[in-house]
Amino acid sequence: MNNKVKKQIIEVENIHYARLPIRTHVITKQDNISNVAQQYAAKYIQEGDILFICEKAVACSQGRAIPLNRIHPSRLARILSRFVYKSPYGIGLGIPETMEMALREGGTIHILFAAFISAIGKLMGKRGWFYKIAGSRVSSIDGPTPYTLPPYNKCVVLCPDRSNEVAREVAQCLGVACVIVDVNDLGAKVLGASDSRINQTRIARILRDNPLGQGVWQTPMGIIRPLKRGKQT
Repeated sequence: MNNKVKKQIIEVENIHYARLPIRTHVITKQDNISNVAQQYAAKYIQEGDILFICEKAVACSQGRAIPLNRIHPSRLARILSRFVYKSPYGIGLGIPETMEMALREGGTIHILFAAFISAIGKLMGKRGWFYKIAGSRVSSIDGPTPYTLPPYNKCVVLCPDRSNEVAREVAQCLGVACVIVDVNDLGAKVLGASDSRINQTRIARILRDNPLGQGVWQTPMGIIRPLKRGKQT
């Protein structure tokens, strides 16, 4: 369960938290994510824990991984993808296939508006406005990377559907709080939570250094465990 590359303990708001990555098999649309969590995480769960699951694992279990050869980018997608900032941490919408899926998921007019606002932001020396306008359904789209596990190294993975509902189902199955998160080396955000009282900002800070690591580590879920007990949600 331990990840030796990332530090296991982090301090947030004067409380120390252990982040315990959990290794699983490669999750596919044949899997039910609650069953996967039960199989791999239940034996480690303690009272007060929060289970976190990466959004990609949930999306793959929902069949929202689209093979590249099934995506036929439009001319607009090819044009827009040229202007996307190429981050060293992932492809994002920087290839025509991911941009095409962004247009489908977010809607053409909405994406064009986000691109317009982004252009204004760049003139002002600001980055990230595109994704703020486009929303998490677009910003969570993942393209293939050198560290993506097969078969997803040849897929575009979309944002999961019903993230709050999925988190509640997993929480009911395991008896602890659950969050669905989008985490990478740039930071973290919560896409879904089993309880509206969960402090999502705190969760994002606890996971900000990407304790699950990259896909090759095959750790799509983990446990947040407060080492100093207190009110955590």
